[in-house]
Amino acid sequence: MTPDGLERGDEDARALSLRWSARVSLTPRILFVNVFALGLLAGGFFYLDSYRSRIVDGRVTQSIREARLIAEALVSVPEAQRPELALRLARDMGARVRVYDPAGKPLIDTRRLGLRNVVLQDPDKQDWRQSSARFLDAVIDTVVGTPRAPLYREHEDGRDWPDVREAHDTPTVAATVWRAPDRTPIITAASPFRGGSVVMTTINAREITQTVRLERFRLGVVLLVVSMASVLLSLFLARTIVQPLRKLARAAVRVRVGRAREVVVPRLPERRDEIGMLARALSDMSLALRARIDAIEAFAADVTHEMKNPLASLRSAVEGMTTVKDPALQERLLAIVRDDVQRLDRLITDIAEASRLDAQLSRTKFEPVDLGAMIAALIASRDARGVERAVRLQFVRRTDLPLVVAGEGARLERVFENLIENAISFSPDGGLIVLTATREHDMVSVAIEDQGPGVPHDAREQVFRRFQSLRPAGEAFGKHSGLGLAIARTIVEAHQGSIFAAARTDGASGARFVIRLPTGDMR
Repeated sequence: MTPDGLERGDEDARALSLRWSARVSLTPRILFVNVFALGLLAGGFFYLDSYRSRIVDGRVTQSIREARLIAEALVSVPEAQRPELALRLARDMGARVRVYDPAGKPLIDTRRLGLRNVVLQDPDKQDWRQSSARFLDAVIDTVVGTPRAPLYREHEDGRDWPDVREAHDTPTVAATVWRAPDRTPIITAASPFRGGSVVMTTINAREITQTVRLERFRLGVVLLVVSMASVLLSLFLARTIVQPLRKLARAAVRVRVGRAREVVVPRLPERRDEIGMLARALSDMSLALRARIDAIEAFAADVTHEMKNPLASLRSAVEGMTTVKDPALQERLLAIVRDDVQRLDRLITDIAEASRLDAQLSRTKFEPVDLGAMIAALIASRDARGVERAVRLQFVRRTDLPLVVAGEGARLERVFENLIENAISFSPDGGLIVLTATREHDMVSVAIEDQGPGVPHDAREQVFRRFQSLRPAGEAFGKHSGLGLAIARTIVEAHQGSIFAAARTDGASGARFVIRLPTGDMR
């Protein structure tokens, strides 16, 4: 791999790396992401605290306004009518109204007049739901750091109320927020009255607590439903992602270990997502790997078998030369040694090329190749050297049709050399070999026909196997390795083409090999 490729690989690895969660399974990661989003939603509980504060502030402002209005209303009537007016205003406003003289002595108290509209609840007499609500209020107040209001306690002397003292001393309208025993807010407000007296109102703003708790309950129900749905969806998502990945990982481990001869990688045909694509890619990869291993094992066995014959012959000839004294017989044994050495050299050369062919072709960059010019040059070179047994070569093509394919010229030239050599070896003396090139749409076809015995129908696929050879009668054994057609098929298929043997179209005796290759049009 080139340095640029290495750098790109490192960048991809860094882009896909997970620093802190790389060792955590996908299931808890999916759950964490969804639960984290739910945690943000749960923050609405704490938002309700600021909502409550705004309501309390508004209620304090209202209490200050009401205290001022009550003071102005009481001033406008005779003193004898003031208790009745204070009682009526307290009933309308839902407040307890008290009037203190400058010394703090109560002059008017609507409770003493019989109006008990501000009553504190005893938390010990409330049911468990109210106790749970108060506990939740305390927890949220502690978490958000809400300042705790002072506990409300009654005072007989008006000067003990901070609002009354401030309204008397300043004089301005003052208000204070208190905390009832059941955690509901109590708001007191005091306004200066005539002659140093002070009017004080008290309300129990229980509706604020009820409103906040109602909103909190609704939010809690929504959060509970969303949490259950999110957890179930997270588990479903984790199941649809993690389980198939684990199956694929286990299958990949079995393939790597190699303990099972037939490891079935699940293809997940029902899935059309990326995991299904990954499963089918891994399955195809394992099948291709298994086929490659089988081919390598078969090739190694064939190589061993093919090399044993010349080695056995060579061993016998060498051992015979040590015991034979006749010079003529020694010369014959020496000729056998030469033939066996040449045969081994040819075999090793072809085996080396066949074993490297797939890897080399996978790295080759294809370029446009003119098959017409290539075949014409091959025939001209053969004619210049002279063809054995006066065999003739003829090339038939239409000059107006381009015969350009995408490929590697040297490899494709080797294909046609093998086929021409094969046709010459099977042709009779003075025979004719015709090469015909045509183009059909996006394919270029080249047919090579000879006048030899032809290829039997049941052997037309067999001849392309390694070390399979149907040699002409009279040819010396070992002149060919049996790899020529196998190499030709490997090269053609690496170019996305096909090669096959057939009978001649005119019915005459002879073999016909057809090569089909895609054109080199870059579209």
